[in-house]
Amino acid sequence: MKKSTMYRLGGIILVVILSITLQNCGEDEKKEVKEIEKIVEIAAAEPEYFLLRPEVEKAYGYSHAVKIGNNIKVSGAVSMDDGGNPTAMGDLEQQMKNCYADLEEILTHFGCTFDDVVVENIFTTDMKKMLEVAAYRNELYKNHYPTGTWVEVKGLALPEFMIEIELEVHHSGERVSLRDD
Repeated sequence: MKKSTMYRLGGIILVVILSITLQNCGEDEKKEVKEIEKIVEIAAAEPEYFLLRPEVEKAYGYSHAVKIGNNIKVSGAVSMDDGGNPTAMGDLEQQMKNCYADLEEILTHFGCTFDDVVVENIFTTDMKKMLEVAAYRNELYKNHYPTGTWVEVKGLALPEFMIEIELEVHHSGERVSLRDD
C-alpha cells in the first residue's frame, strides 16, 4: 500500500473517531443538563404536608403524608376514629378496610388513586388472617399491584391495632384537590 493511501486512510479513520467522540460528548452534555434540571426541579419542590386527623397527628408528632414533587410518602394507616381510638377491634378484615378508606382519602386529597401507588407495606399481628382477607385488595388495585412487603409483627402502636398500611405514591399529573381545605 502506498504511503499516500495509508495517510488518507489514517485521516479518514481519525475523522470518524473524532466525529464519534464529539457526538458522544454532546449526548453526555445533554444527559448532564437533564440530570441537573431534574435536581433543580426536585430541590425547588417545597414539601406539602397533609394531616388526616390533625389533633391525633399533632399529639403523636407525625404528618400522615408528605408530597415532594411527584412523590408522596404516606404514614401507616391504622383503624381509628377521629379521636384516635381504635375501631373494629378483633376484626382484621374490617380494620384493613378502614385503613384503605383513610388511605383513599389521602390519595384523593392529592388527586391520586390506588393506580398511582408504587409501594405498599403492610404490617400485621396476624399474617394467617391477613392472607385470608388479602383478596380485598383486588377491589382497589385494578390495573396493577404495587411493590411492597408484608410483615407479621408482635405489636403495633396500640394493642388493639391488628394491621397498619403505609404507601409510597408517584403521580406525574398536576394536583387536583377534590376537597375544600
